[in-house]
Amino acid sequence: MQAIDITPNVLREWPLPQPRHDGDKEARGHVLVVAGSREMPGAAILAANSALRAGAGKLTIATAASVGAVVGAAIPEARVVGLAETSAGGFLAEGARRLADLAVKVDALLIGPGMQDDAAAAELVHALLPKLSGTPLILDACALCALCAPAEPHLLEEPVDWAHFRFNGPVLLTPHAGEMARLSGNARKTIEQDPHAAATQAAARWNTAVVLKGATTVLAAPGGKLWQHQGGNVGLAISGSGDCLAGIIAGLAARGASLEQAAAWSVALHASAGEQLSIRYGVLGYLAREIPAEIPALLRTLAPA
Repeated sequence: MQAIDITPNVLREWPLPQPRHDGDKEARGHVLVVAGSREMPGAAILAANSALRAGAGKLTIATAASVGAVVGAAIPEARVVGLAETSAGGFLAEGARRLADLAVKVDALLIGPGMQDDAAAAELVHALLPKLSGTPLILDACALCALCAPAEPHLLEEPVDWAHFRFNGPVLLTPHAGEMARLSGNARKTIEQDPHAAATQAAARWNTAVVLKGATTVLAAPGGKLWQHQGGNVGLAISGSGDCLAGIIAGLAARGASLEQAAAWSVALHASAGEQLSIRYGVLGYLAREIPAEIPALLRTLAPA
């Protein structure tokens, strides 16, 4: 299938849901960001800030208990829930039960930025999946391990048929080529040479939308529809940039956009933010923390005329 180029005109013809002028914060959507660890609390902060800058009205962050106060101070707009940690820096299984109660009350759920402990992350995701009841779910970074058979499968409460596993609800994966290589078993070079095929195959295999990040970012829907985006600059290749992208997607999904629409808009917004920052700072040297503040003005620029 021919990929659709994600251009300003395409986005203007695919307008984002807008809250009513008298809508409250609930009308703008509630995001739950499950992210961070004692070594990487900043990832939770970047993703959460990006979700708010994308227009979400309400934010809950679930992060490592050891850094909960730090994250809460950095994002005063959020409710912060501290989760007990494994020795490897992940979240203990008991956290899944707390998150299940939260997840049914939100409009979009992002899991993964800055998390550690692959086995614990996989266990967390699979424990939550039956509880979501249609809540849009974005899996990023460490949470992508939910698609890989863990070294200690006995940690999972329910057995998983890894060879035939498919998602039942609205899910978006956000791998870069290296992560896609690990998930699919294909060589990274092969994926980089044909990202359209890699994204399409992954979307069909797991019944999920896929954003395969790269110089050309490819968005594939489970039904085979494809989009692509070329833009931004090498300055976006910096620690924390992907956390911002995932947060923007979650924020737009909470506002009511489908995961495919939220992803298409977010990829373009993220790239455009890099272009704007390069004008002020140069192509190299701007920081991921500076990306979210560019998003509101860019949303206004790309709004339908």
